[in-house]
Amino acid sequence: MTVKDLEKVQKTFKEAGQDYQLELESGKIIIVGPSDIVSSEIGVVFIWLLANWVYPRRLGRIFDSAGGFILPDGSLTAPDVSFVRAARIRQSPRYFAELVPDLVVEIKSQSDRIKPLEKKILNFIQLGAQVGILIDPDEETVTVYRQEGEPVVLGHADILTVSELFPGWELPISELWPPIYTEAETQA
Repeated sequence: MTVKDLEKVQKTFKEAGQDYQLELESGKIIIVGPSDIVSSEIGVVFIWLLANWVYPRRLGRIFDSAGGFILPDGSLTAPDVSFVRAARIRQSPRYFAELVPDLVVEIKSQSDRIKPLEKKILNFIQLGAQVGILIDPDEETVTVYRQEGEPVVLGHADILTVSELFPGWELPISELWPPIYTEAETQA
């Protein structure tokens, strides 16, 4: 199947009142289920903290899990979070971006397995992404993949930096995990 075939399938689903998020991988359609609430919240926090650094400096564009990319291998996929430098996408098209993002982030949902997510990130790296990040809420770890070197696993007390794309930006890993509110905080 091609991206055009996938668009026809999406149109058929839409006409039938179905709203599925579809991806295309190695010519096969993948139906992507919704994230669990923890993974969704982590994605929002990651985007928020990164966007507060990126947009004032006009470094590029950040996309959420609905932003599709057509990759050089013919796949159509949407990382949970992605970033493309301004020099590579001066204006967002009203279509899928036909390029490999500079940064891709996958957040493990309750139903996900690590190996397929790792494979997806490594494919992005092989196709040209500079950095891939795998966030595992179950283990409270963040694994950073780069084109050179071994993956680096960060824990609760560590700080994430991506100096090749965001010089000076720092994200304490502990800020990613959804807070647990005290009873006093919930009394308004």
